[in-house]
Amino acid sequence: MVTKQSKRVWFITGASRGIGAEIASAALAAGDEVVATARDPRRITERLGSSESLLPVALDVTNEQSVAAAVEAALARFGRIDVLVNNAGYGLIGAVEETSGEDVRRLYETNVFGLLAVTRAVLPTLRKQRSGLIINLSSVGGYRSGPGFGVYCSTKFAVEGLSEALHAELAPLGVGVTVVEPGYFRTEFLEAQSVVETDASIADYADSAGKVRAVAKSVSLRQPGDPVRLARVMVDLSRAEHPPLRLPLGSDAVAAIEAKNAFVAKELDAWRAVAVSTDFPR
Repeated sequence: MVTKQSKRVWFITGASRGIGAEIASAALAAGDEVVATARDPRRITERLGSSESLLPVALDVTNEQSVAAAVEAALARFGRIDVLVNNAGYGLIGAVEETSGEDVRRLYETNVFGLLAVTRAVLPTLRKQRSGLIINLSSVGGYRSGPGFGVYCSTKFAVEGLSEALHAELAPLGVGVTVVEPGYFRTEFLEAQSVVETDASIADYADSAGKVRAVAKSVSLRQPGDPVRLARVMVDLSRAEHPPLRLPLGSDAVAAIEAKNAFVAKELDAWRAVAVSTDFPR
């Protein structure tokens, strides 16, 4: 039986569908209390039902007043926040040159600035508690970029950098930070409601970013990763005594990270003499 003292209070962004909804469902099944947020909280109730342990809250991560109101509602209902899951975000497919400035700004407003706004709003509570865990949903694309996903991956690279700094800043205060790097999981992420394609399409990129557009369509809803299993791992992570800084999920993510590490090590070895030659002579 889960006692009141052992219950964790989750604050999850982008919780009306996909991975966010699965994490909320798993946390509720584990006996925890969940503040599930989305632009339209009615969709949360439609997906997760009604429960005394569930608080659906309207939240637009790009609006700081909305963020403050959502955090205030969470604290008024449950009195604390133990696990913050920054999950809200969307994808963008297109070569870097094909991506308009407006597309870039809009993506960063949600994937980076929105994550920062929510984190800043929750941190005073976590610092006061001297406890808690921040889970930032990145992607294998936050560790290794590729054609067609350059701008999207750049937002996740930003999430990785922010998470590393937060991990070091908050560890002395008893607050953990883990950046989760999923590979391809079978959600609606590659469908129209979760990923945007650039309007521009330049013929010179047909063999790089152009191929990625086609592959994304063929892979959608056939991805190897099970989002239900991912959500269960998140619950286990929330109870870990020493949560990791990085947690890749999916065999494809592990393979991609190992390949990136091997490439970096090989290239560094090849250029080591040049790299160290720029110091002042000793």
